[in-house]
Amino acid sequence: MVAKNGIPNQAHYVAVDRLRIGLYIYIDLPWFQHPFTLNSFRIASDEQIRALRNLGETRFRYDPDRSLLPSDPEPRENLPDSDESLPKIQEDRRAQQPAALSGKENRIRLLSEHRQRIEKVNKAFLKSTTLLRNLNRNLINAPTVTLTEMGELVEQMVQAFLEHPEATLHVMGEECGGDEIFSHSLNVTVLCMMLTKGLELGPEQARILGLGAILHDIGLMDVPDRLLKLRPDEYTRPERDLRAMHCEYGLRIGRQLGLPADVLAVIFQHHEMVDGSGYPLGSKQDKITLPARIVALVNYYDNLCNPVDFTQAMTPHEALSFLFGQRRNKFDATVLQRLIRCLGVYPPGSVVTLSNDAIAMVMSVNPARPLRPWVKVYDESVSKEEAILLDLEQETEITIINAVRPALLPPVIAAYLSPRKRVSYFFDSSAQPGQGGA
Repeated sequence: MVAKNGIPNQAHYVAVDRLRIGLYIYIDLPWFQHPFTLNSFRIASDEQIRALRNLGETRFRYDPDRSLLPSDPEPRENLPDSDESLPKIQEDRRAQQPAALSGKENRIRLLSEHRQRIEKVNKAFLKSTTLLRNLNRNLINAPTVTLTEMGELVEQMVQAFLEHPEATLHVMGEECGGDEIFSHSLNVTVLCMMLTKGLELGPEQARILGLGAILHDIGLMDVPDRLLKLRPDEYTRPERDLRAMHCEYGLRIGRQLGLPADVLAVIFQHHEMVDGSGYPLGSKQDKITLPARIVALVNYYDNLCNPVDFTQAMTPHEALSFLFGQRRNKFDATVLQRLIRCLGVYPPGSVVTLSNDAIAMVMSVNPARPLRPWVKVYDESVSKEEAILLDLEQETEITIINAVRPALLPPVIAAYLSPRKRVSYFFDSSAQPGQGGA
């Protein structure tokens, strides 16, 4: 038995006939052999007690520190293991299990399907980052073909988020690493595309937004590499001014490529702030195009989550809270509200505490139902490779209570959930129109 701090505790047991509401118990059975959502939880109802008794177990482990009881409910030496009637009781209870497990079997099926979808999304993400890397290399030498292929990538996203508004947003696994610049451009593009439906953008506006998002940092190719690896606080004033020139460099390169004026505006204005505190011109809201205002916000959010120095990274939850609490006057209010609505209070990649005291990481969110995401749950009795994934849309009795900084997790839980240093997103549009998302 492992306490919340990751240190093994002495096991405590309670007899099945002494189960009470408030006990935090552990079910020492495989997850698929009982009807409960998790293998450990605090008993909250008489119905749960009846279901536990129907499992045919004589006793259950419990955690006194996480139980809401005044004292030890049952000394271990007094457990009724020798009750002569117990075998018959166990047999009767096991006979009732198939009906109770029918809902669990459906949950296991959905979990398997979701794992398969995640695998497909991971492959699509890796394919897209590779494509984007190659396209950027060819942009100057073969601009016509390269821009056509970038347009096709954008079109895929336009169709996903406009024609399939139930498209699910996933946080990528640790194996989906890649070049930081291209991952950033892809992140910004995916998140911008996620906002298109809620901001009522038409297909053509969405294409402009998508191409502008992919190319927003094109001017960085004319900035020395050594500057791109510095933290913001390490810049001298001349170095900071030189890096800020990437907006003007991007405008020049974009004109050479023959990009549309609306796309050029995104490249030039993606660091402008609606209060006039941005650069390069210090333009205010009415002088900044809507696509540029969208990219400016998403670009800022992703840089908070994925800075050059990972030790300064904010969690997705912290980044959204910081934007709303301390920077909301610098961004388009409607766009910021839509970003928070789509990502939810706890965006993918957030580590959270659930209402049943479990620790979990938000894995996927449907923009249409952001407060009920999929989460991966830490459970000491389940292997990391088979970690339980819960769809909180279906598990209505479980809610997210608060966010947890990954650095504060006990090592055993951090290793299990494996929160990424770099937060990358991609989408799943496999649901057909009219079907619900994950």
